[in-house]
Amino acid sequence: MRDATIARNYAEALLALARKANGLESWGVMLDAVAGAVSGKTALTNFLAAPQVAAFEKKRIIGLAFDDKLPRMLVLFFQKLVDNRRQNLIPEIALEYANLVDEAAGRVHAQVTLAREATDADRAALATQLSSRLGKTVVPHVSVNPAILGGIIVRVGDTVMDGSVRKRLATLRSRLMVGAR
Repeated sequence: MRDATIARNYAEALLALARKANGLESWGVMLDAVAGAVSGKTALTNFLAAPQVAAFEKKRIIGLAFDDKLPRMLVLFFQKLVDNRRQNLIPEIALEYANLVDEAAGRVHAQVTLAREATDADRAALATQLSSRLGKTVVPHVSVNPAILGGIIVRVGDTVMDGSVRKRLATLRSRLMVGAR
């Protein structure tokens, strides 16, 4: 099994636990914090990956570190990851969990490329238009690339909507070249 599939399975189990606790969003925030600590702290990553540290000791440390800070079920989840030797997948599980929460909430993330910087009003209008067009709540992640000359490029999952001036000019050029033959 690939790590992404395994991470998705754990994320689905965690989603079920979070639903029972009425904490989809809050558990996501806590999971992201732990995933950030695991990704960003070499000492923590090395501790969790060290084969010379027994699983019961890792679980004891996790319990001491998180018992008063996280819901008990979440602490038990992390300890179960140690039992199953999957603690290295915490960042991937956090990513999959966020995707599942977005899916459950009817949210999609769109990578939006513009030729110039957008104002807050532009971003809000863009989110509204994309949401109505896609039938879901769209969270736009805007980047600037002056090479597109104008217009917009939107990527949602595997779908690309290219309304850039550069694309239009390329299309026009190819039509003119075909017509000239």
